Amino acid sequence: MKNLIRLVGCFLAGAFFIETIFSFSKANSFNDGWEILFNGKNLKGWDTYLGPDFDSLGNKTNMPPVGLNKDPKHVFTVVKDNDGTNVIRISGEEFGAITSRKEYENYHVQLQFKWGNINWPAKKGKKKDSGLLYHCVGDDGADYGFWKRSQEFQIEETNCGDYWGVAGGIEDIPADKISDSQYVYNPMGNVYSFGAQTKTGRHCIKKGDAENATGEWNTLDLYCYGDTSVHVVNGKIMMVLYHSQQWDNGKASPLAKGKLQIQSEGAEVFYKNIRIKPIENLNEILIH
Repeated sequence: MKNLIRLVGCFLAGAFFIETIFSFSKANSFNDGWEILFNGKNLKGWDTYLGPDFDSLGNKTNMPPVGLNKDPKHVFTVVKDNDGTNVIRISGEEFGAITSRKEYENYHVQLQFKWGNINWPAKKGKKKDSGLLYHCVGDDGADYGFWKRSQEFQIEETNCGDYWGVAGGIEDIPADKISDSQYVYNPMGNVYSFGAQTKTGRHCIKKGDAENATGEWNTLDLYCYGDTSVHVVNGKIMMVLYHSQQWDNGKASPLAKGKLQIQSEGAEVFYKNIRIKPIENLNEILIH
């Protein structure tokens, strides 16, 4: 028991250390070594995937998925922003994602997004929703017919930076328990495992709020090294996550690399300046 207490204490101290150092250093910038993931012209380097259609009331049908690289309703397009630059428009009319053709491990990915004006029937009266899924593995449509097994950096109005485990994704996160179904990230809180197979469920709420007003651009930074990840919104840490795993065939195994997905989830959203840079050691998370 004493060893367990020491282990938990070191874990929490590490969480506080990462958050503290990152808070002082997040303003630093680095300009070299980036791989551009959106070329500003088209969706080269990405696949599209759409699940089953929705009816006019916003209910998922029992039809087969639309499938891979089929987009009859033009959910995923490249359009001009107000300043004339090209951006990715995700209409949200159908649920699915664009998926990177490459897998990544030990990286910093950065992108910008802003909300559009449209909420489709599936999200009528609800917050606009999307998401950055990372460490994506396995079959398309594993999660409710739409997304791969992965970890989610939530992109949703007022909830940007939350965590969701997708189709078996599991993370350990220090948090405060608000209720049996609600946990809020706290770097000095108790450590809980989050995923569909855990008692806590698969959702952890981020700390604070850093999202800009609807219609304004936001910058998201995701740092992943080994089994640790950091969610950052507009330069502010939302949470630090540990021991990334996946639940598969009745057991947990490491989940530390995979593809990226950007969700279409019932709302119009725009993305630009998507890029990724390798991280060679944990210090790069702390320094940058």
